[in-house]
Amino acid sequence: MIRQLVLAAACVAGLATSAAAQTFPSRPVTFIVPYAAGGTTDVLARIIAKAMTTTLGQSVIVENAGGAGATTGTLRVVRATADGYVLSFGNMGSLAANVPLYPNLAFDPRKDLAPIGVVARVPMVLSASNKSGIRDLKGFIERLKNQDNPLSIGQAGPGSTGHLAAARLLQLTETRATMVPYRGAGPAIADLIAGFVDGVVDQTVTMIPAHQGGNARALAVSSKARLPQIPDVPTFAEAGLPAFDLTVWNAIAAPKDTPPAVVARLAQALEAALASPEVQKTFAELAAEAPGAEDRGPEPLRRLIAAEVDRLTDLIRSAGIRVE
Repeated sequence: MIRQLVLAAACVAGLATSAAAQTFPSRPVTFIVPYAAGGTTDVLARIIAKAMTTTLGQSVIVENAGGAGATTGTLRVVRATADGYVLSFGNMGSLAANVPLYPNLAFDPRKDLAPIGVVARVPMVLSASNKSGIRDLKGFIERLKNQDNPLSIGQAGPGSTGHLAAARLLQLTETRATMVPYRGAGPAIADLIAGFVDGVVDQTVTMIPAHQGGNARALAVSSKARLPQIPDVPTFAEAGLPAFDLTVWNAIAAPKDTPPAVVARLAQALEAALASPEVQKTFAELAAEAPGAEDRGPEPLRRLIAAEVDRLTDLIRSAGIRVE
């Protein structure tokens, strides 16, 4: 009798979950971006939110929850109800690099999040403040080596992709700089434009507009070939530093135990967003590359997160990156 009751309860729960998935979404969905407004992840989140709103038939809202190296916002998603209404819109920093950066991290993205899909891969750009007087990568490295006049590099907080990129740059050039952490790439770039920091290395989505508008000078880009959006900017290989080849992936994930049917619905909506001509046009303008067919969906993202935790662990240890 007890066994029959347990089975009956399980059936009722399963039916309820199935029904909820079939009606999903019945209210707005929220992207939690674990960085300040104005950075690449925030910009991409707003582009995709607009497109997914059309597909889902409900508003997709972007909420910024920066701080603590993106762990605060990500933890909010991990602890959220697993119903698909609160999602993480993060990147390789928040979804992979934080594992080796924070030994006492309260969650593991490999276990505590349900992957939805990769949104885009984005090259990195090193830019200098107009007030710095630096004109090219060679000049930037020469200034890095001149410790009588140390350079300052702004980055989007401990463990951010900008932090990882700056640390990698210093490792490759065997130099030092004053690292200035911010609560996101947006504030870092604002201070770059104002001349309060000498350099920032961040993704094309935020760095291209600064260069095109003459507000900062892009020195090199990590793509394999020059970008049509900024054809006057050489690649790192052309500028003499071929080992700097970082690109950043951005992705969406849900709390673990989110019903598979809901995960599938969200993945379908993301797929439709990436296929949108408007999104494709905007991505092209920002040099953001949508994933290929074989890299889309939950399972490819699951494999990517696992592989990137391993790769970034090696990078972080070899570069001596520390989070205070």
